[in-house]
Amino acid sequence: MPREIEEYLYTHPDIADVQVIGVPDAKYGEELMAWIVPRPGAEPLTAERVREFCAGRLAHYKIPRYVHVVDGFPMTVTGKIRKVEMRERAVDLLGLPRDPAHSPR
Repeated sequence: MPREIEEYLYTHPDIADVQVIGVPDAKYGEELMAWIVPRPGAEPLTAERVREFCAGRLAHYKIPRYVHVVDGFPMTVTGKIRKVEMRERAVDLLGLPRDPAHSPR
């Protein structure tokens, strides 16, 4: 599912790159968070603007609840995106409780 959301968000004129991850949520188990690299000179992207862009195009449960604007993504030495690290950083950024059921083994 994140791939479909990422592909749609790539069509936004102000988004240069995007990764969608799941973060723990007390009510739903997991919520979506989009990490966005904006295009140079783009208007500041807020969660509200991103959700408005998705409204009516993506199913409600596929619209990211959280948006984090970054210069780039954490990468491994081989150039792979470190989604586990993104998730850990997201939990800290959002002040979420760590969910042991979703911790890396």
